[in-house]
This record gives sequence, structure tokens and C-alpha cells, in this order.
Amino acid sequence: MVDAKPVNPIRMERSNHSSLRSHTVLAAIDIGTNSIHMVVVKIQPELPAFTIITREKETVRLGDRNPKNGNLRSEAIDRSISALRRCQEIARSLNAEEIVAVATSATREAPNGRDFIERVKDELDLSIDLISGQEEARRIYLGVLSGMEFERQPHIVIDIGGGSTELVLGDGQEPRTLSSTKVGAVRLTAELVTTDPIDETEYTALQGYVRGMLERPVEELQAHLKPGETPRLVGTSGTIETLAAIDAIAETGSIPIPLNGYHLKLENLKKWVKKFRKSSYNERLEIPGIGERRAEIILAGATVLQEAMSILDIEELVVCERALREGVIVDWMLKRGLIENKLCYQSSVRERSTLKIAKKYQVDLEYSQRIADFAIGLFDQLQGELHDWDEQPRELLWGAAILHNCGLYISHSAHHKHSYYLIRNGELLGYTELEIELIANLARYHRKSTPKKKHDSYANLSSHDRLLVRQLSALMRLAIALDRRQIGAISKVRCDYRRDLKQLNLYLYPKDPHDPCELERWSLDFKKDAFEEEFGIKLFATLSVEGG
Repeated sequence: MVDAKPVNPIRMERSNHSSLRSHTVLAAIDIGTNSIHMVVVKIQPELPAFTIITREKETVRLGDRNPKNGNLRSEAIDRSISALRRCQEIARSLNAEEIVAVATSATREAPNGRDFIERVKDELDLSIDLISGQEEARRIYLGVLSGMEFERQPHIVIDIGGGSTELVLGDGQEPRTLSSTKVGAVRLTAELVTTDPIDETEYTALQGYVRGMLERPVEELQAHLKPGETPRLVGTSGTIETLAAIDAIAETGSIPIPLNGYHLKLENLKKWVKKFRKSSYNERLEIPGIGERRAEIILAGATVLQEAMSILDIEELVVCERALREGVIVDWMLKRGLIENKLCYQSSVRERSTLKIAKKYQVDLEYSQRIADFAIGLFDQLQGELHDWDEQPRELLWGAAILHNCGLYISHSAHHKHSYYLIRNGELLGYTELEIELIANLARYHRKSTPKKKHDSYANLSSHDRLLVRQLSALMRLAIALDRRQIGAISKVRCDYRRDLKQLNLYLYPKDPHDPCELERWSLDFKKDAFEEEFGIKLFATLSVEGG
């Protein structure tokens, strides 16, 4: 028998510093559209900080997708798996205790992206988190902050990848804006460049398309600048590092080591774009600083940077060699409570983001918080008795309970389905794409139909995740029944699970001792079928009083 009040809705993973061995080795892998990158670091929890041991990179062109159906090509998948296997071997040789891998634009957009992730899991026993564009931008920001001091001054971070370009405005605190736009060097080259050298008509179309795509995120960013602020531009990742390298060679005869801190002027960039436009692939290969694979896509990538700097009206950028991979490391440290005041960035990013979405869709937070308290209270009391879910599903249950009614923002009719859509497309931060999908499914099944395989959003989940959705949505239905009148009539719930009888007794403690809570008890009786069927037990609810 367990007696417990509902506890804090979020019990984030916060290991004590001493629980991490000093100098723990961690590897982070970024599976991008153009390349797979890995950084292996030594974590120093007592500082807290990390030291980079080695970096690895391999061009795999995962974003070179089948134009007919958008699928990742089998040869690109094979190259990627081979590269990931080598990354694993290197990480293990350096005694890495954990490998954290994320996938971005190409995998995110491909219909068979999840199949690729499953194959990696099956063949390499390596789990990959699929992250959204906004989450990618957030982690890029964290990575830059780990290597550059903003001194509370506004900075714009631009990261031009193979499939997308991320723009972030921040001053070392919370980011003011995060955006991810589908203009990347590989994507643009594949879709808009057919001539070599590029002809004038085609280049004009490329330039116009890029400018059109960037105008909205730049306008949003500029709207968050305060009067009189002049932001500094920071550039990260392969395209920008290559442009800085070829510019440095032309200016000084060599590439500075490190490249970090190099200033690239818009005036010089325009000259390079003009040169790329007039050069064939073979001629671009002759330019010092451009590698074989980069020469294919450098014009498109340089055009993105040129147009972004022109729209932003910024004359130069400074290079930062830290980006997504390092941001994955920082995020890992944040989630373990190793970084608290540094960066003014807490591991509660999930909680803040969830509450922000709730406010956006006018969720009754006082009510939804009570539902979340009940759901988490039931989860905690029944852990080890009826389920063995751990911390991560607990957080997802909390997020779903907070947002389960957000679909009312669209319509009361079928609002559980609207909740699924709004959560799925709500730009929740701190979660992987799979975690967002699970939260959306939990909200989807808080009422009406229970999960069924004829529902695509549920059927597309793995068997493990379908079990999670069934069990946690059944818990949430009970939590919602406990506040049927939405007045907080029940103050506490105590669970008494009798394993020998396969019976769960719920003792309900009313806020007002004279309130019979008839509607709540009726609602529990009405909604308990899904719970009883899923867990194979009988549920009985009894009104009780303190000390009873």
C-alpha cells in the first residue's frame, strides 16, 4: 500500500555531480543532410565544462533523396551506416561511456526516415533522436554559447546546413527567436541548379527563392531586437567554415588555426559568390580551401549566406567552430543538472516550452495542472506495481496532461484530435520528434476512442511506444475523471493495489469533507474501462477522509 500526495509535475533527471565520474567521456553524433559529424569530449562535472578530445566527419549525402518519393536512397543509407559504425568504433576506442546521436532535416523529412533509424538501432544498437528544426536551432545556440561569450549583447547565429538554415537571436540568456528554414546547400543544389557554370536565369531564380524564403524568419528576428540594438552575426558549420577558410587563404595565404573567431566580410563574400557563379565544378575545385564534395554545393550555400547578411544589413560575421554537436553535449549536461546558472539555461526547458504552448492555445492552466498532478501522482504510486515506466515517460505524461485540452482552441467538437495536431505542430522545445509524437498521441486518447491500429498516428509507433500510449493514456483518463467538475473537489488520491485480487482501490479525499463528489465518482466509473482492460485488473473508488 502506498500513500502519497501528487508531487511536482516535473521530476527532471538531475544526477548529483558526484554520481558522474570525473572526466566521463561522451560522444555526440550529428546526422545531417550532407555529413555525419562526431565530437568526443571529456566531461568535467566539477567545473562544469567539457574538453574536446577529437572530431570526426564523413560526407554521406543523406539528403540526396529519391526525387519521385522523397525517400532516402539505399546507397546513402548504406554510406551513413558505415560512417556511424566507424564513429562507434572510434568512440569506443576512446572509452566513451555513452554515444548521443541526433538526426536532422534529411531524416526528418524522408518518408522512410524512421526506417533508417530503426535499421541503425537493429544493426548498430545505436539510438538516434530525431529532432525538429526549432530544437536543432536551440541546440546550435547552446553549442555556440559553450564556445563564445555573448556578454549579454544581442547576437544572431546562422547555421547553413545541407537541408536547412537555422537562425537564432539571443544574448546569452534564453533565445529570443529560433527558426529553421528549408534552404540548405544540398537541397538548393539538387532542386534549383542544373547548369555548370550556372547560367544567369537559373542563378536569378536561385537568389530570388533564397531571399523569399529568408525574409519571414529575418523579419521575425528583427522584430525581437530592442531599439538601438546592433546585433553581431555568428556563423557556424561546414558552408560558413569553408567560406571563411578560402577567404583566409586568399587574404593571408593560410587557414588560421583555430578558425574560430575569423571575420568574414560581406564585401569579400560577394566577390566569392561572383567567382563561384562564373566557375565550373572543376574550376571551383582548383580554389584553395574547397574540398571535392563541398565544391558541388558551395554556390548555393554561399548564396544563402549572402542573402541573409544583405537582408539583415550586417557587413561581417565571426566564425564559431562549435554548433549542433557541442549543443547536444551541453543539453546532455543540462539534463543531468551539471549546468545550472551558467548560460542561464536550465533543464526545465521542456516545462517552460510546454507552458508556453499551453498559454498560446489558451489552456486553463489551473485545471490542467490539477490533471497533471493527478496523472503524475497515479504514475508514481503505481510504478513497480502496475507499470515499470521510468523518468522519460513520466515527463511525457506531464506534458500531455498539461496540453490535453489545447484542441479546444480550435473547436470543442473532436477537440482531442485537434489537440494531437496542435501538439504535433506546436514547436515544443527540449523534446525529440518521437517524444512530441508520443505526447500528441497521449493527448489524442484522453477521451473518446481508445488507441486503435486503424489510426495512423498510433499504428506508426513501435510496439513499445504503442504500449506506452495505451497505458499512460488510460492513467490520464482516470486523472481527468478525478476533476470532472473542474473545481478541484478532490485534494488527494491514495492507491492500494491488491496483487492477489488483481484489484486497485482508489481512496479519494475531498477538499470539502461534506462534498460527496458524486460526479467525480460517476466519471471514474464511466472512464475506468480502458484502464481495467489495459492492466487486467478491477478498479474501485471509495470516498475517504483524512485519517480514515
